[in-house]
Amino acid sequence: MFLTRDPYFRLSGENMVEDEDMPQLRIALAQVNPTVGDLGGNAATVVAWARRAAEAGAHLVVFPEMVLTGYPVEDLALRQSFAAAAKDALTRLATELADAGCGDLPAYVGYLEQDAEGPRNGAAVLHGGQVVARQFKHHLPNYGVFDERRYFKPGHTLDIVRVRGLEVGMVICEDIWQEGGPIAALGRAGVDLVVAPNASPYERHKDDARLPLVARRAGEAGAPLVYVNQVGGQDDLVFDGDSMVVGADGALLARAPQFVEHLMVVDLDVPGGAAKTDARADDEFAIRRTTISDQPVPAYEPAHVPPIAEALPEEAEVWAALVTGLRDYVTKNGFRSVVLGLSGGIDSAVVAALAVDALGADAVHGVSMPSGYSSEHSKSDAKELADRTGVHYSVQPIARMVEVFVGDLGLTGLAEENVQARCRGVTLMGLSNQHGHLVLATGNKTELAVGYSTIYGDAVGGFAPIKDVPKTLVWELARWRNAEADKRGEVPPIPEDSITKPPSAELRPGQLDSDSLPDYALLDAVLDDYVEGDRGYQDLLAAGFSAEVVDRVLRMVDLAEYKRRQYPPGTKISFRAFGRDRRLPITNAWREGS
Repeated sequence: MFLTRDPYFRLSGENMVEDEDMPQLRIALAQVNPTVGDLGGNAATVVAWARRAAEAGAHLVVFPEMVLTGYPVEDLALRQSFAAAAKDALTRLATELADAGCGDLPAYVGYLEQDAEGPRNGAAVLHGGQVVARQFKHHLPNYGVFDERRYFKPGHTLDIVRVRGLEVGMVICEDIWQEGGPIAALGRAGVDLVVAPNASPYERHKDDARLPLVARRAGEAGAPLVYVNQVGGQDDLVFDGDSMVVGADGALLARAPQFVEHLMVVDLDVPGGAAKTDARADDEFAIRRTTISDQPVPAYEPAHVPPIAEALPEEAEVWAALVTGLRDYVTKNGFRSVVLGLSGGIDSAVVAALAVDALGADAVHGVSMPSGYSSEHSKSDAKELADRTGVHYSVQPIARMVEVFVGDLGLTGLAEENVQARCRGVTLMGLSNQHGHLVLATGNKTELAVGYSTIYGDAVGGFAPIKDVPKTLVWELARWRNAEADKRGEVPPIPEDSITKPPSAELRPGQLDSDSLPDYALLDAVLDDYVEGDRGYQDLLAAGFSAEVVDRVLRMVDLAEYKRRQYPPGTKISFRAFGRDRRLPITNAWREGS
């Protein structure tokens, strides 16, 4: 895996190239973590990383999509004051780069443009204290987590910039996910290199599609493709970086590590001599050409070649995504500490371990809140978790609070059970208000899907780290995290009893989750097809699930929509997370199978 200050290296195709007559270009990929709305802070980040690129001798540096504003800006794009400030910030940034000694280094910087037609998702080339080229995103995604057609107008031009005698074209994120389009137009126009600024959110198995896609587009353009992705968390999204350089032949030449800020500097041998067309437009796009420098880079000796960063194993990748999403949500929103309930169960144990990895044990406050139905092992497992991780630990019994509510209101059955959860929620929110902690909700995706949570109770919180993690994956992550600790000679953070004991909310004597829910392995399998796959009733029966189970599960899912709408945000790791991805009406008379 690359470190954050790798030596630069020179590549072309599958092997090192020894032809010293081939044009060379040292390219810096700045995989950075911007914050939405922080124009000054993001500009300072661009300057700092451009300076590092210049010190490394780069001839060109590429930053992620909308790095100056952060991404996604959502309805900020519609606010003219913000759009105007973003455009002004871009002009100032060009000057700041020159003042920082980076004026000779062309910098590709993503930003928000506002013109007569409306807001645009743009990227500019900054050089010599000036904005020398601007290009706007052509394909505006409007699926999954994306609402770009709501905000932006599409671009219609392609800016090809001549850098050190080489023709450099650009596409922005979604433009490479579409067959033909800007990439094909660049191929027709003739380019030696394509750069692609991205803000591509993480989800499991995404790289199975991302790398082959980039390779195909490089072949379509007939030129190497430099893919630069942002890293970090933004509300419920997390970005994994995974920036890369792919040759025109589809070979992976360089790859940055996931989930860390990183400057990757690549010495690239470029064939050059692209068959440049004379036409200023093709059938789809206006072609605009700008020259920064005609003089090729003098031949130089390449540095050694470090290994290509490998994609993380699945559990490590998901854990890194959850840690990154939690850390950035806490820190970017100005919190210094978090508080959560420690029940002794698997969910709160995993959330506590994530919080420690994200923020450090001193910033994590765990509270055991036993009721009259809490078992001795739940109390001891909560204490053991605190001892293993080093988090701050306190015990706040809720039995007296519950007794007052139940007695005064005459509550029984489910109403009494929910009072226990709500007393815990009130306790955590009180501690949050008193000490400034962010409350973490510990519910998982399976529980959220079927409504197995108490609104204003265990659903209380400012952030839900495992909101998009199915119950079965929670167990897998716990075992993986403990195994990793063993490998490093550390104390495994999660008590073994928390992993192996039957799960229970402990809201009544002898209660088990299995009293109310199907076996979690079966339940997650049904939910995967229904929620992730959007399969209907007959499809589920055809997949081999019994009618009894399908009827039961789908009814629970459909009736719990109102709860999901009121649940805190949490890091998206799946193809279809609750929230941005899956949006169903609360008032909804449609039922599958009816």
